[in-house]
Amino acid sequence: MRKSGILLHISSLPSRYGIGRMGQAAYDFVDFLQESETAYWQILPLSPTSYGDSPYQSFSVYAGNPYFIDFEKLEEQGLLEHEDYASMLWQRTPDSVDYELLYRNNITVLKRAFARFQQKPSRGYQSFKNHNKDWLPEYALFMALKDSYEGRPWYEWEPELAMREKTALEKVKKQFAEEIELYCFVQFVFSQQWTALKKYANQHHVQMIGDMPIYVSYDSADVWVSPELFDLDKDKKPVEVAGCPPDPFSPTGQLWGNPLYQWEYHKKTNYAWWTSRLKFASSLYDVIRIDHFRGFESYYAIPFGSENAVKGRWRKGPNKKLFQTVSQQLGELHIIAEDLGFITPAVRTMLKALHYPGMKVLQFGFDSDPDNEHLPHNFQTSHCVVYTGTHDNETLNGWLEASEKKTVKYAKKYLRAGKKSDIPDAMIACAWQSIAELAVAQMQDFLHEEKSGRMNTPSTLGGNWQYRTREEDFSPELAKQIQKLNRIYGRAFKPEEASAPKRKYTRRKAKTSGQTETEDIAVAEETAVSPQEKA
Repeated sequence: MRKSGILLHISSLPSRYGIGRMGQAAYDFVDFLQESETAYWQILPLSPTSYGDSPYQSFSVYAGNPYFIDFEKLEEQGLLEHEDYASMLWQRTPDSVDYELLYRNNITVLKRAFARFQQKPSRGYQSFKNHNKDWLPEYALFMALKDSYEGRPWYEWEPELAMREKTALEKVKKQFAEEIELYCFVQFVFSQQWTALKKYANQHHVQMIGDMPIYVSYDSADVWVSPELFDLDKDKKPVEVAGCPPDPFSPTGQLWGNPLYQWEYHKKTNYAWWTSRLKFASSLYDVIRIDHFRGFESYYAIPFGSENAVKGRWRKGPNKKLFQTVSQQLGELHIIAEDLGFITPAVRTMLKALHYPGMKVLQFGFDSDPDNEHLPHNFQTSHCVVYTGTHDNETLNGWLEASEKKTVKYAKKYLRAGKKSDIPDAMIACAWQSIAELAVAQMQDFLHEEKSGRMNTPSTLGGNWQYRTREEDFSPELAKQIQKLNRIYGRAFKPEEASAPKRKYTRRKAKTSGQTETEDIAVAEETAVSPQEKA
């Protein structure tokens, strides 16, 4: 079934409060996707960001990012007053996320909401805590301790806490009981808001594609609590860390620094941790894109302490056995395998056995080699996802500016573009007309953003993950253009979906007492729309 998607992280949505949030702009974007008859909204990891503000370096694989919590929704619930957050400085420019201001101000506002919440807790709060008892208490303790150490990583804490000595842990659990409860509350309201947003999206025939990093951050609750899952020494220091070997684009390789997994231990537990992680992810998203999927077949291991990724070795991973085991316990999961990079025959064999769709990226295709696998005429199967570019790529205009003349010349010929400036739109159309089941482009490329709109430059620190959109970007005219693209190439909603009731997101004052756990703040006002009106 042919569909299309738009890649835009929550952080990039319009907002007056420093970063995109799960409020009105998120619901408006769902409406935009429905109007354009685009079936998928792809986002990056929802986890709280740590080192370098990257969603791929998180304090927890389970927790949600507090920056995405919408203050206006909390105000509707009676947990905030407008002046609690509106008078604060959130951004120096509306076009870029200022993580320094967010770090300083966001938790201050959430503490104010927590203070009101404590006066009259929701009846669903305890149920939420019980449902997430396997990870939430330890994550909340981890964050409370991190605050007490002024943000320092756990391996720089006092040895008895870093090594999780029982007496020391019991002491700090009592000492920081209030702070621990705060972080449980933050996850509760995050879960409420995300659940309501996803429900709204699904009701509008929009499916959510979420991103799962293969690795976790060394400075995370996951490593601190469960060191046996990772390849660490007796002092909980990594033996080797993750990265990619040198290639023509990166002469010294990529040093990610994440701890590697102790795969023998995972095998002995029948991959229990991975089963739990994938089960949780499948409750958050309709489809899971797993980053660096080739690492499950074999992965590049770099000695801990190395300055770059030049000296490393390939080690064998669990291969298809992990996912076969998980499927036996959870049933079939909807997974996209990010199969980019150094792909060997063994990796292809694993992917074929699992039958997960892999990825094609058009920006990688125009090297003047007509046999390049990323060019649509070389797609061997429709069971794949084609991207014009991912969050790690340039915008299409940026790519055009940075590419060699021969690359641009070949792209112009291949795409039959009249002039150089026509290439970006022609690349999107090329992806949409391909045989791939799903075609995805970044929102930046529909908006014709220049190189400044790039989301991330791999192996760099600073200036990443900051891209923002504005309310006026999501115009009815652009929705109509994308709808036309979807209809021309057979990627629009099916007729019965397109004629479904139209829902308009409205605001109302939420109940402040007696509110049930499942009650949504967003209300759907349904008015029937005929196929003729929709068209």
